[in-house]
Amino acid sequence: MSDKALSKEFQAYPVKPFQHRYQACQRTMNYAEAGDDSLPVVLFIHGSPGSWMAFKGFFKDTLLLAKTKLISVDRPGFGYSDYGKAEPSLATQAACLLPLLQQYGSRRPVILVGHSLGGPLIARLAMDYPRYIKGLIFLAASVDPELEPHEWFRKPMNALRWILPGSIRASNREIMSLKSELQLMLPLWSVIHQPCIIIQGDADNLVPPDNASFLKKHLVNAPVEMWMLKDMNHFIPWKRPEVVHQAILQMIDIN
Repeated sequence: MSDKALSKEFQAYPVKPFQHRYQACQRTMNYAEAGDDSLPVVLFIHGSPGSWMAFKGFFKDTLLLAKTKLISVDRPGFGYSDYGKAEPSLATQAACLLPLLQQYGSRRPVILVGHSLGGPLIARLAMDYPRYIKGLIFLAASVDPELEPHEWFRKPMNALRWILPGSIRASNREIMSLKSELQLMLPLWSVIHQPCIIIQGDADNLVPPDNASFLKKHLVNAPVEMWMLKDMNHFIPWKRPEVVHQAILQMIDIN
């Protein structure tokens, strides 16, 4: 969404998001932020495909903005963050987001919210840059390498990548590598010590609900709460935003 379109969409709201760019990992990265700098910071990370706009509804949540400063980023290859140029490495994606953590998390640690493929990325951020992280909220997170589906069409799609829309091209490339990336993370889960809330739908047919069990099993040194949502599919941020709202406010209150 252009700045002009963004301004028009939020013209009726008292707090408006603004987009910013920065350079990292030889890329141009884009994110949106809204809210008072003195408030606790929440960083949203979208799935695949997607953009920061996946969480735009929370930027209209006046009750949430009264208590938090919100940031939402275009992951590498999506939105205005080098659209179409995939980055399959989760460690490199995390490095691309480090400047945001340094800018907004130097005063107080940041709460991370990751949906779908954004879930393993917030975990990677906590593994690699723990000093900046206060807590993690996993939304239908795809984290168990053994539950990653073998999708025969991924390689043919990659061979035809130049005719695909940029977001699909980037998504296909990173999903092809996700299982191996999750395997690399297996020895690192024990270093996460921050409080975690796992939110999963029991009717999710895109990310199997057993991914939530994987998290609970492997987060051995972190306080963990699991919220299993009955009859809920993969689209928690849009179908059950009030649950995400509740999780964020709970995380703010944790000392």
